[in-house]
Parts: sequence; C-alpha cells; structure tokens
Amino acid sequence: MLVTLIPRCFFMCMALHTIEQLKQLIESKKNILITFKKQYDGDAVGSALALRLFLEQLNKRVDIVCDGFVLSPQYSFLKGSKQIEPSLGDLHQFIITIDTTHTGLSELSYDIKDEKLRIFITPKTGYITTELTKTSQTEFRYDLIITLDTPDLASLGSVYANNENFFFSTPIVNIDHNASNEQYGQINVIDLPASTSAEIVFDILSHIKEENITRHIANALLTGLIGGTNSFKNKKVRPQTLKTASKLVDLGADRAFIIKNLYQTKSISTFKLWGAALTNLKHDPEHGLVWTTITRDDFVRSGARAEDLNMIVDELITTSPDAKYILLLHEHITDGHDGTIEGTLRILPAHNATEFMKPYNAVGDEDLATFKIEGKKLHEAEEEIVAHIKKEIVK
Repeated sequence: MLVTLIPRCFFMCMALHTIEQLKQLIESKKNILITFKKQYDGDAVGSALALRLFLEQLNKRVDIVCDGFVLSPQYSFLKGSKQIEPSLGDLHQFIITIDTTHTGLSELSYDIKDEKLRIFITPKTGYITTELTKTSQTEFRYDLIITLDTPDLASLGSVYANNENFFFSTPIVNIDHNASNEQYGQINVIDLPASTSAEIVFDILSHIKEENITRHIANALLTGLIGGTNSFKNKKVRPQTLKTASKLVDLGADRAFIIKNLYQTKSISTFKLWGAALTNLKHDPEHGLVWTTITRDDFVRSGARAEDLNMIVDELITTSPDAKYILLLHEHITDGHDGTIEGTLRILPAHNATEFMKPYNAVGDEDLATFKIEGKKLHEAEEEIVAHIKKEIVK
C-alpha cells in the first residue's frame, strides 16, 4: 500500500515517484470506476465529473456511481452530471459456451418462467449434450477504482457493501482532504490542509497533462471548490485555494454562472421548505449552536424533496455567521410522525462531526455527519440530540 499524507503544500511534500506511480497506474488501465460517499456534496460531484472528462480524453472508459444518487438541480448544469448512476449494476457477464462443431445450430430462443431463464438450442444434426457445454464469467468490468472525498469504504453504501470482493480485488486510488480518511487505497493521496478534494484533483490533473484541462473540466472543479467551501467561507480555505480558483477561471471556469446555479437558482418548493426551516429555527449563542426541525407536513405543504435539504444546510451556514454547529432534524418523508428521524450535523470549527455523533452510528467526515433515530417523535429526538451535542461541545 502506498500512503501519502501531505501536511503542507501538496507537490512540495509529495514525492515525485508517487505522482509518477499514480500516472502510470492510470495509463495502464482501460475501464475506470469513479465513486464517492453516499452523503455527497458539491465537492464530490464536481471532482468526479472533472476527473471523468479528463480521463475520457486519455481514451479511458469511465463511469461514475454513487449509491442512490439523485441529481440535485443545482448541479445539473455541469457537463455529464445526468450520467452519474445510482447503483453499480452487474460487474460480470455470465458466458455459456457450446461446441457446435459437429451439430451446427438451427435455432436459438429463450423465455423466462417463474423467474427462471430457459434457453432453447436446436442443433442442425445430432444432439447437444452437457459435455459440449461450458459456463464461465468475465473479469470485473472495471480494472481501477478511484474514490473521491470518501473517508472509508463503508461510506460508499451499497456500492461497496454489495461488491466487497470487487473492491478487494481491484486497485483503489483514494483521494481526500480529511484527516478521518482510513487510507484504504493502494495509492492514497490525502492532502490534509487542502480545502476540498477538487483542489487536489486539479493539482493531479495539472501534473499529468495540464493542457487537457478544458473549460468544462475547469467549471466542474471550480464548482467543487465553491460547493465544498460554501463559497470560500469554510475554515480550511487557504491562499492556495484562492490561487487554484484563479487558475480555474483563467482556464475558462465561469464563476458567476456557477454561483447562480449553486445559490441563486431555487424552486418555489425549496423556498417554501426554507421558510419552514426559518420558522422553526433555534439558536444557543453560548454553545454556538443553531438548529431547526422540519416535519413531514412541511415537505407535503412545500412539495419539496429530501434532496433539497442540502441547500437548507448551506443557507443556515450562510445566514448564521456566528454559528459553529449547524443541526437539521427532519421526519422521514414516508414514515410519518412516529417513524424515522434523520439528522445532519455540520461543524465549522476544528472538531469531527462524525465523532460527535458516533453514538448514533453517524456516517460522514470531519465537517458533516448524517444519522438516524428510530421510533421517536421529532420533538423527542430534538431534545435528545441537542442535549448530546451540547455535552460534546463542553468536552
């Protein structure tokens, strides 16, 4: 396993042979899977799309898959965003080989009965026996996996859980900027000071073949930078981040167009849901905690979807400059008032959101964690979670 932790400037500290190994690995592969955590943000989406567009110029076949992915309207302007798949699908093809040297083939047909496939083969002469039949399966569809902005394999959801053998058998390039990353790849590019994974991807692409960074790639990477830093308000923004953003604009990225799509283009239903979130907003200035709750009825009245909640969290951060901890609790849309309560915690200071919510089996990274509470009413979950967070803050 090749592990690279980068405590300061990415390529000042990254050994030259590491980037060369990464480049050689990519050059030696033909079919590449890009994937990222189920609880994704703009950083993951922008980084993945930029990387795919770049690799396709190198004549690679590339797919992007994220467990249960539903494209948020705010990212639909990015080239290729509608091609991100919500599931991995079959990784093998099953092959039936029949020797027809002496029998020939007259007819081939099939049907499905009682969920069973039946294949009918009629030879021209003689009989086809089991001795003439062999079965096999192809190799895995992909020969390289690249994960982005994903702290551990479990965060990939069913993409990993249903295909563990594939992940253990296939080389992984793991690109991330969070200290919580478990370094599970054969090549781990973990740039701790970087603001986003998009910042790291830009550095990698620049060193592989900068002239291949097109306007669409630059747009995707700047979207990742802006989305991942909440328009450069994140605590991890550094001079290098702004320098990277400037370079991307020089390469054709349209900052105004990106800002318009990410923050200024919202549906009426999103505005209605935002109104409900503001109505229920609460603030504890002593702990720097801001939180709100959204009921199932709020979703019904607004006509909004669960995907619109990401925008709500971003708006809470933008409109609550003194808040260091942002909590959003909502009833699951289909479970009613006594079903599942889902929560999102975003932390701005140097703490770990997922560690904060570890007792609730949270998934996520340092900045954002998601979790669920079963069998409680919304107000009960609110009291419990708020008390828990305040206790963790005091620690």
